[in-house]
Amino acid sequence: MSRQIHIGDLTLGGGAPIRVQSMTNTDTMDTQATVEQTLRMVEAGCEIVRITAPDVKAAENLYNIKTELAKRGCYVPLVADIHFNPLAAETAATIVEKVRVNPGNYTDRNVGKTHFTEQEYNDELKRIGDKMARLIEICKQHNTAMRIGTNHGSLSERIMSRYGNTAEGMAQSAVEFAQVCRQQDYHQLVFSMKASNVGVMVQSTRRFVEKMKELGMDYPIHLGVTEAGNAMQARYKSAAGIGALLVDGIGDTIRVSLTEDPEAEIPVAYDILQAVGARISQCEYIACPSCGRTQYDIQDALEQIKARTKHLKGVKIGVMGCIVNGPGEMADAHYGYVGQGAGKITLYKGKEVMKRNIDQADAVEELVNLIKEGGDWVEADKLGSR
Repeated sequence: MSRQIHIGDLTLGGGAPIRVQSMTNTDTMDTQATVEQTLRMVEAGCEIVRITAPDVKAAENLYNIKTELAKRGCYVPLVADIHFNPLAAETAATIVEKVRVNPGNYTDRNVGKTHFTEQEYNDELKRIGDKMARLIEICKQHNTAMRIGTNHGSLSERIMSRYGNTAEGMAQSAVEFAQVCRQQDYHQLVFSMKASNVGVMVQSTRRFVEKMKELGMDYPIHLGVTEAGNAMQARYKSAAGIGALLVDGIGDTIRVSLTEDPEAEIPVAYDILQAVGARISQCEYIACPSCGRTQYDIQDALEQIKARTKHLKGVKIGVMGCIVNGPGEMADAHYGYVGQGAGKITLYKGKEVMKRNIDQADAVEELVNLIKEGGDWVEADKLGSR
């Protein structure tokens, strides 16, 4: 388990819920557009909002954005996304709850240099520490967190000279920046290994976690497949990369990167968390694909059941074609709807049969009644947000 840090009033890591975040795509200097988009993201369930700050003016305008959000009753933690500009990072760190810097282009730039002696390599590491010192001090003064975000496509020449454009190089780059922060007694850190290639993203993150353990570090991890695209392909890629690591027990916050409106990312993130059991925010259904043994319309039944029960957060319902495999395959469901014969249904609570030989026409309503009797029913209009 990772250590717990704070991003404003939000806890991250250390057993806290896995946080869902996204990033605005408005012009940061357009305060109103950025505020309106942020509000839509938060309404969708976004818990951390990242905003680009490419220069000092944009970093300074984060104050206006934050102030306007507060006037609207929104206090979501904001993250300044920084590339190339240390002064913008230092400015933003006095305003927002977290800054994100990329080791490959924040201080560690050696344009055109392809070979480093051991002394030159170590001298560059010292220079990075010196260059990071002011930002670290500002972050400590203002209780500002920092994400060290390594990108596969922007490793520094120094790292490339020794490790190439590899998962090992990504992990090493992050470790070196972690050590810089650690030497300066700064620990409000989050790390990420981002790549558009799912395999590289997974391998580099696993390698970084291994390196952290070897060095006695336990910082939280941000997960995401960057530049995933749009539509179903992007969702599959994100689920494959993020899900693989969540199943490993790795990951404290996630961002699903879509070439779509940012609020579209949030439901996908919650779906991924739900699928791996990392954060339950919906009703879950175990349903078999059916076969020749199924003697009722299972597809229609599943849709009816979902329509009636999809608001039941944390309830797991099995919808199975027959008794051959049904009861066993849905063994961890809270309730079960299982085909018994031609147009007939048996209802379960856990592994216990509760009602037999129910006509399919009545079975969905009977299932709802069973859930109510079991104390797991909540009216949809009484539910709050995720």
